[in-house]
Amino acid sequence: MTIQLDEDQLPEPARSWLLSALASDASDLHLAPGYPPYLRVHGELRSLAGQSNQTGPELDAALMALLPENMIEQLRVDRNLDFSLQINSSCFSNRARVNLFLSGGHIGACFRFIPGTIPDLDWAGFPGELARKLTQFRNGLVLLTGITGSGKSTTLAMLINMLNQEGGFRIITVEEPVEYIFPRAANSVITQREVGTDVSSFAEGLKYGLRQDPDVMLVGEIRDVETAQIALSAAETGHLVFATLHTRDAKGAISRFADIFPQSVQAEIRAQLAASLRAVVCQHLLPSSLANYKRELALEVLFNSSPIAASIRVGKLESIDNYIMTSRAEGMIPLDESIKRLLADGRITAGTAEHFVSDRSLLRGLLAHAGSTGR
Repeated sequence: MTIQLDEDQLPEPARSWLLSALASDASDLHLAPGYPPYLRVHGELRSLAGQSNQTGPELDAALMALLPENMIEQLRVDRNLDFSLQINSSCFSNRARVNLFLSGGHIGACFRFIPGTIPDLDWAGFPGELARKLTQFRNGLVLLTGITGSGKSTTLAMLINMLNQEGGFRIITVEEPVEYIFPRAANSVITQREVGTDVSSFAEGLKYGLRQDPDVMLVGEIRDVETAQIALSAAETGHLVFATLHTRDAKGAISRFADIFPQSVQAEIRAQLAASLRAVVCQHLLPSSLANYKRELALEVLFNSSPIAASIRVGKLESIDNYIMTSRAEGMIPLDESIKRLLADGRITAGTAEHFVSDRSLLRGLLAHAGSTGR
């Protein structure tokens, strides 16, 4: 569901909050009863300057003013509501992914802002060689993982747009809600379907999408058995499928995928996954060494290989970390190595590197240098 409003149609005080958030380059706006509006800027929470605590009734009125009557009724029934908000002005066009929820009987909200254009790889810090390798697969399953807010949707949008611009692909996305809008490109056809508006579920979107002659399919999130099974079947039958999971590392993505299914069928699922998985990319956004600058992207990258497929098939996932460490020549990237590169380039501080790395000994020389330079 999408609400489209021009800047001058936004009701106050939501208008002031949203425009201040956009002007601050915030990724999120948080509204909760009893608190002032909060922004998340470059990963840090900060209260919106000059704003007082909002009472429950004040937030109820401010947020319901954004909604048409049918969505107000849906919120009353479901006690949660997801939708997209398109904000247009003469200077910008921005979308926000919005979740409304009840807390103590009153409405709260999180607005996640989505740029009006799909970022480029250099801006995001995503390696171009890795992006090309991921988009050159002609079938199989590619998983993008990470915690909430780690940039998975942005990476998926960049990869899908590369295929879109290359041409020759029928692309179908199933999203909740639709975030980035893909531009029309020569010799490609792309259809974006929104759960709740165009289709009832991720699983249904994938099932019917298979009848629409796709080459590439994107599923916003795998979170139930039916969606996972159809995504795996699509990957097995010659389609390139991109999907997200919420996990902290590449190994966790494999175990999480299998654990979606009942124990009785997990051996069969692991065998299918071993054959169909192409890559897992796990993302982390780390605080920059520069004040008020966007966060830096650290990656763990796994490409499926014969040893990794064998480990998946028999469920011995503890060996996967070693395979990632010893397979750099095949394009794999251990997270610690990615963090080490960011520290060497001066893009994160020594304290940040120490906090996120699992083996501090890898940073020994760099930490000594950082200490001597005061970085």
